[in-house]
Amino acid sequence: MSKVVDSDYPGENRLSDQELKNQVIQQAAPELKQAVKELKFPTETIDLPSKGLLYPKGSPLSSGTIEVKYMTAKEEDILTSQNLIKNGTVIDVLLKNLIVSPINYDDLLVGDKNAIMIAARVLAYGKDYEVELTSPTSGDKQTEVIDLTQFDLKEFDPAIFTEGENLFSFKLPASKRTIEFKLLTHGDEKKIQNEIKANKKMRKRITGVSPELSTRLKFMLVSVDGEHDRVTIGKFVDDEFLSRDSLAFREYMNEISPDIDLTHTYYDENTGEEHDVQLPMTVQFFWPRA
Repeated sequence: MSKVVDSDYPGENRLSDQELKNQVIQQAAPELKQAVKELKFPTETIDLPSKGLLYPKGSPLSSGTIEVKYMTAKEEDILTSQNLIKNGTVIDVLLKNLIVSPINYDDLLVGDKNAIMIAARVLAYGKDYEVELTSPTSGDKQTEVIDLTQFDLKEFDPAIFTEGENLFSFKLPASKRTIEFKLLTHGDEKKIQNEIKANKKMRKRITGVSPELSTRLKFMLVSVDGEHDRVTIGKFVDDEFLSRDSLAFREYMNEISPDIDLTHTYYDENTGEEHDVQLPMTVQFFWPRA
């Protein structure tokens, strides 16, 4: 539960952090929209894979769409910033500059962010993306031009979603324990990466293993058999989460997560075999050859 922002605010009408944040965004929205209007740059409205169902009702993201502007030379300056490239934030800084809607970028679900990234690339440089693929059977390389507009939003069952809540339940098939979990946002991903970096050297020195999967699971799980204590959840992930259950959970999570399906089907030029690959994210994605 969010902490109370003002403990002196009377009664049950006190605002939580999230409610206060959404209220401020909503109050600022008319002014922001007017400022955008005066800039007069072309924009497009993008459909979010989540349809906005998992965002609080006061959030601009709950509309299920987001407005994105076309890239200009100013944004290309971002793409060539060596500091941003080096620290791995270049794409996020770019998307923040392209998003016109008055949102908190950290609130974006990872699947929604993926869809915005694809749309931004299409608006900037067109739908054709040239990549080199390697056949998994022959090992031969071939050049493929991928149409980025071919990718569809993943289908999901609205019946398993409670509108306005990012919370799901899953019964583990082997241990029969019940877990509650959430889908990760960009803000969660940042926290995960920070924690991995902080713990990586220590864990690697002690065990020789990087704690990436377990750290991610700890951030996703909200409760285990109704127990919400973070220490209990951490102990469960480290010592009690059976590998069979972990695999089944990750498969279920991937199945229900709103996202864009980035599977590309191509044919081997030499054998004629059909292969499916996930969209390769090479340097040519946002840096096509001039």
